[in-house]
Amino acid sequence: MIRVVKIEKTGGPEVLKLETINLEKPAPNEVTIEHKAIGLNFIDTYHRSGLYPLELPSRIGGEASGIIKEIGSKVKEFSVGDSVAYAGAPLGAYSSKRNYPTKNLVKIPEGISHQVAATLMTKGLTAYYLLYKTYPVSSNETILFHAAAGGLGQIFCQWAKSLGCKVIGTVGSDEKISIAKENGCDFVINYSTDDFAKKVLEITKKIGVPVVYDGVGKNTFHKSIECLKTRGMMVSFGNASGSIENIDVKKYIQPKGLYFTRPAMWHYLSTKNEIQEGADKLFKWIKLGKIKIKLFKEYRLDEVVQAHKDLELRKIKGPAIIIP
Repeated sequence: MIRVVKIEKTGGPEVLKLETINLEKPAPNEVTIEHKAIGLNFIDTYHRSGLYPLELPSRIGGEASGIIKEIGSKVKEFSVGDSVAYAGAPLGAYSSKRNYPTKNLVKIPEGISHQVAATLMTKGLTAYYLLYKTYPVSSNETILFHAAAGGLGQIFCQWAKSLGCKVIGTVGSDEKISIAKENGCDFVINYSTDDFAKKVLEITKKIGVPVVYDGVGKNTFHKSIECLKTRGMMVSFGNASGSIENIDVKKYIQPKGLYFTRPAMWHYLSTKNEIQEGADKLFKWIKLGKIKIKLFKEYRLDEVVQAHKDLELRKIKGPAIIIP
């Protein structure tokens, strides 16, 4: 018997239900993983609320790490006892144990704990594709990243700084300014109290930045456009404040010849080789000490409702995990 979190309807954190079920044998291309740590990500709240629709009833959670306990008949590249991590469909990471296809699975190198690995496969690989694929940054560029003190922001800003970028980060409260500075930001702006577009233009001597990485969405979109230089790129990859709707191309895109993109992990990490390439680069920077992971909080699996409440109330100031 295993414990799993399911949703039968969309809504607030209260729709998350912990159940006990039987686990079947793994399919030929699957392995059975005993979870040691589960990643807690804002996208999980989108699945739960219905912003990103799921076929219900559904399990939830897209990232975890653990130890392989059984392998399917066609699995060759993994063995019982391997430490592994994954991110991506099928959902169901909020569980004590599960079967998972090997396509999105990577081995965890020695020296990286299950707890750290569980925070990397979504946030770390997102930082990877944003920095290397969506808009490949260059040394000495000044870039803007919103929500710099969050779990993804901490990884992204450290990584960008190590690549030679000058990083402007925004945060939603004064208490998060020091967190952003500790994690690679050269400049930090509280977008709740300051006109961040005005500040960015002051920092860049009215030139603007070549790229804005925005996971906040509705509340930051218009000012982000003001921050961009001619032919700059708006990278919209999240909706923490609500989704962006009805973009007026003539008003926002045309005047400066801007590029607008809405990337997702599967656009860049859809094959095993792509996932392995990103994971190898990520693990390398972690082992070199260029990216340091400081866990903010651990929740038990039976505390999942509280974990989602804390996520949505912005109480989680860094990578957080669930221990099954």
